[in-house]
Amino acid sequence: MTTFQYASDQSLMVHLGDEISLAAHQRVLKLLRLLESEKIPGVRNLHPAYNSILIVFDPVDQEHKNIQATLAANLNRLDEVPLPEPRTVEIPTIYDGPDLADVAAYHSISPDRVVEIHTSATYFVYFVGFVPGFAYLGGLPKELATPRLESPRKHVPKGSVAIGGSHTGVYPFDTPGGWRLIGRTPLEIFDPESAELSRLRIGDHVRFVAQ
Repeated sequence: MTTFQYASDQSLMVHLGDEISLAAHQRVLKLLRLLESEKIPGVRNLHPAYNSILIVFDPVDQEHKNIQATLAANLNRLDEVPLPEPRTVEIPTIYDGPDLADVAAYHSISPDRVVEIHTSATYFVYFVGFVPGFAYLGGLPKELATPRLESPRKHVPKGSVAIGGSHTGVYPFDTPGGWRLIGRTPLEIFDPESAELSRLRIGDHVRFVAQ
């Protein structure tokens, strides 16, 4: 089910599902691809998330009702929108994080078992946000879903591999954060000198490889 929400005087939120799922996110990806190929005049930015897209527009050139009407007219075309084959990005990981033992204890398993489960899954980049280059990775096995820290750390080192709730991810540079740190990677996740900036992009598949 698709719903529209006026998010501000210059933004419209399009919800393409009621829950976080790959099916809903596939619709997000298809609408994003359609909006990128057939640009709506006056639209400044597109911000995809789990099951929604925030559309930011110039209120001088556009109105909510016009954008909503354009989107509504094109929603029945989503099934026709092709998506490229997802890339698979491997992230070499050293599993020695300060929260590894706590995650293991929370699930009554060994640290080695945490590593085994974490590296067994193929993850999906739902979107990139929080800080530049930070990809929210879905697909974490339920056996490893772990609450975030009650008090976030003031400093999380660059390259930290972490678990936050039902997601996993990699901190692209030093930043505060409240996810559980289970390892680290030497891989550069965010490179301001590269054309794409972030090594991970929406729609990618990701695998962690123990080193």
